Amino acid sequence: MLPMPRVGPVAEHAPKPIRVVLNWGRRYSLWVFNFGLACCAIEFIAASMGRHDFIRLGVIPFAPGPRQADLMVVSGTVTDKMAPAIRRLYDQMPEPKYVISFGACSNSGGPYWDSYSVTKGVDQLIPVDVYVPGCPPRPEALLHGIIRLQEQIAGERVSGAAIAARSGRTRRRASAAEVTRGRVERPV
Repeated sequence: MLPMPRVGPVAEHAPKPIRVVLNWGRRYSLWVFNFGLACCAIEFIAASMGRHDFIRLGVIPFAPGPRQADLMVVSGTVTDKMAPAIRRLYDQMPEPKYVISFGACSNSGGPYWDSYSVTKGVDQLIPVDVYVPGCPPRPEALLHGIIRLQEQIAGERVSGAAIAARSGRTRRRASAAEVTRGRVERPV
């Protein structure tokens, strides 16, 4: 009889049935850290209420803080002033962590994309797994985004190397202190 591998660095050598069970557990026990910034947050709250009830998908709403959450839903307009806070809270979440960008404003700046103080998408700060379009998107769209994320989780490898590759999968992300922009100077 083979000894059961531990979850962690040894998990990459786990047999396929063990990986399936680990991914199933992570897939259906997502604790959500909601970062609601504007009108999309109301639609997020509607998705957690009885009519849409995303708890039936295995998503537990409103984690007490970022250290207990593994899914961050950024909903609303991300301003340059809020960017360091989003980055800091994302850094506090334990690995593996996932991000859903909910709404046009968090995806690309939305109707405010041309403003001097709006970040052109939360993906400039943190890696995003699923984008949910709309202004504001319906709660059903969030449910669809959660199902897409769960499909991604089901196919993941549970290993330190896979998590490290996932963390730096696009480009180097700025730290929370580096996210701030300089003051807007008056042209001479």
